[in-house]
Order: sequence, then C-alpha cells, then structure tokens
Amino acid sequence: MEKNITRKEIKPLIKETLSEMIKENREEIMSIIVEAIEEAVIANAIKEGRKNRFVSEKRIMKILER
Repeated sequence: MEKNITRKEIKPLIKETLSEMIKENREEIMSIIVEAIEEAVIANAIKEGRKNRFVSEKRIMKILER
C-alpha cells in the first residue's frame, strides 16, 4: 500500500538530510558558499563601476607602475 507524505512529515526529513550533508561535506559546501559570495561581490563591483566614469588604461598603468 502506498502512503502519501505530508509537508509536516517531510520537513524534518529534509532538515535531517541537509544537516547530514553539511556535516559530511563541510569543506565542499564552504567552498561553494565562498565562491557564491565572491561572485556576488564581483557582480556588485561591476554594477558600481558602471555608475561611475570610466578610467583610462593609461591612468591604470600609471597607478600600477608605482
């Protein structure tokens, strides 16, 4: 006989599964989180850069030569 699982029953199962995955794969999950944060920071920097005026390549090279 087939039993339907309710939301109330499935929620603890999902929590337990996620908890086990995090414990067993801590380094990989941390790596994924760090990468996602880095991507968000880069995206925000690009967005912010588009609001301001552009800097010439000559000026950038001058700063880098210091």
